[in-house]
Amino acid sequence: MPLAQASFIELNESQRRNASTKRRMWPHEYKGAMVFAWLLILHVTAVIGLVICPLPGWRVFIASVTLLFLGGLGATLAYHRAIAHRSMTLNPVVQSILIFFAMLTGVTPPRAWIPNHRYHHAKADSPEDPSSPAWYGLWTAHLAWYWLPSTPVPAKYSADLDGFSLRVWDYLMAPILLLAFFGGALLGLREFFWLGAIRLAFTIHANSLVNSVCHTGFDTPGEDSSRNVWWVGFPILMLGENWHRNHHSSPSSARIGRSWRQPDVGYLLLLVLEKMGLATGVRHPV
Repeated sequence: MPLAQASFIELNESQRRNASTKRRMWPHEYKGAMVFAWLLILHVTAVIGLVICPLPGWRVFIASVTLLFLGGLGATLAYHRAIAHRSMTLNPVVQSILIFFAMLTGVTPPRAWIPNHRYHHAKADSPEDPSSPAWYGLWTAHLAWYWLPSTPVPAKYSADLDGFSLRVWDYLMAPILLLAFFGGALLGLREFFWLGAIRLAFTIHANSLVNSVCHTGFDTPGEDSSRNVWWVGFPILMLGENWHRNHHSSPSSARIGRSWRQPDVGYLLLLVLEKMGLATGVRHPV
């Protein structure tokens, strides 16, 4: 290895260690403390549920997986491909339904999630990227960045998100989260745990694998470390987000998995919506 390159790598690794050390791992502001408290309550309740009701039964299990799938579909089609990257335009009713199910799995409202995601692409694996495992470690990338303060996202990343159809979800966040957590209680104790905290905790960790594990390709220090990870497809129900390197290399494409060897159920269902006239302007890969 050339001396100049070796020196660059050593310096870069030193910078990453310093950045990780300086960044405290626990919340130290009000908003972060509230997020941390929510996640703590969620995980404690999920553990209690697994002890009391370790087996959900087939009906509850299928209902839970169905909600997981609909929520994941809402995140990948509405939040990610349609709004964040403008890979297509969804019918407004379809988009609203998908946003609702995404939020029912604990995803923040579009006007919070989308600017952060766009900023992540712009600053991928740089010190400004709050969820970069290259700079802050896997723990921060997987979970801790949710409650840690980060550099404010410039207004240009949310300039197109002021319409009422997106603003309204800011006000609906609290009731939807309460419904997601407590809604199953109307059906019974087992449903309370499995349709609530257990499902929500699973979703958080499944989605977080894309931020953490799918950003561990540190081949060139200081550059985008996104990579495709086949096994992450299983917890996210093969919706396609695990082909993360594909996405970073072509973020405006509506298709993330590039062949039949890279399952992308989100894209297949998008094709169905397109045939039905419920999705237009789809940016198919060339």
